[in-house]
Amino acid sequence: MRLRPLLAILLVLAAAVPTLPVATTTVFAQEASGEMPPMPRPRPNPGDEPATPPPAPSAPAASNPAADAISALTSAPQPVELSARITADGAPIPDGLVWRVFDTKPDASGELALVAKSDLGAPTVELPPGEYVVHVAYGRAQSSDALSVVPGANQKTIVLEAGALRLNSAVTGDIPIPANLLKFDIYTAGEENDRAMVAEGLSPNEIVTLNAGTYHIVSYFGSINAIVRADLRVEPGQLTDATLYHHASQISFKLVSEEGGEAIADVDWTVKTSDGATVFTELGAFPATVLGEGEYLVLAKQGTQVFNREFQVQPGSPREIEVLTTVY
Repeated sequence: MRLRPLLAILLVLAAAVPTLPVATTTVFAQEASGEMPPMPRPRPNPGDEPATPPPAPSAPAASNPAADAISALTSAPQPVELSARITADGAPIPDGLVWRVFDTKPDASGELALVAKSDLGAPTVELPPGEYVVHVAYGRAQSSDALSVVPGANQKTIVLEAGALRLNSAVTGDIPIPANLLKFDIYTAGEENDRAMVAEGLSPNEIVTLNAGTYHIVSYFGSINAIVRADLRVEPGQLTDATLYHHASQISFKLVSEEGGEAIADVDWTVKTSDGATVFTELGAFPATVLGEGEYLVLAKQGTQVFNREFQVQPGSPREIEVLTTVY
């Protein structure tokens, strides 16, 4: 047959062709995760990317009268009547109030934006419907509360639960103290490191309004070491009178050449405690100060000479200490 020689020729040609390598592909299994996401497009070369055409102008939204009316109603400022009381059953406070209303959303600085303020006793403020924080101060009593403004008339009454405190001091034995030598500081109660200043440098008999609670009071007689502390309770709706008693005395000095003699001028004075701490210095003929109960040493320097005297302070009326120009 003729087919046999032809088949033999084909087999010889096939054997002469070199075998080409075959590329293999490894396939990994993947769990189905819903619809197949679109494949990313090839990234073009930087110079081949055409400029982005400007966006087509959008058509103005069609006006909706009903929606516009609702938006105007819900964003228009609404009247809000504010009032405050000392106690829940007390009468409204007529004046002396400071009102502040804040937005509940912080501004760029992280603070609540002030949206309204008034010094009237019962103001009416205009606010768009929404949520706010209202704060009222009456003296040093203050309170804050949430305020929801809705379309229509709105009212908000805050109960301060406040009282008043009137402070004075005397020397033990009910010896009065001149008002110009007294001052008071008021702190919150608690441990010393946790106290916060509420009022500073108050004069005697000054009435201060505070939220009801316990306060730490510090009375200063003079400016050195005559200090008294006490914890006092302020009751809501009541005026609390308190007198603090000092173990101290007013002391004046003079340098004399004989007992009861005339004071010598231009004297440099120094007063030290029993442990050597200097508590008072002054230049003059008649220095005066306030010292707490205890033992002291006074030095009177005139020119190059120094005179001294030990003395004791006890609670009582003002006292004069004479230093003689001879050694005691």
